[in-house]
Amino acid sequence: MPTYPVINGKTGETRELVMPVSEYTDWREKNPDWDKDWSKGCAGVGEVGDWQNKLVSKHPGWNDVLRQAI
Repeated sequence: MPTYPVINGKTGETRELVMPVSEYTDWREKNPDWDKDWSKGCAGVGEVGDWQNKLVSKHPGWNDVLRQAI
């Protein structure tokens, strides 16, 4: 589920919201003083790389599963 770091433009208070995009859109409409906290960045780099290599390195038996799927 997406995480949205937000900041209150009037008070400077910060929060981190965890909700679906549809709920975040509704929340933003109901809370106009809050905006995305762009100082926290706009995307993470936690999933960079080939997913197969990550699985194989963490779970050596995964190679056998992949071979059976081909």
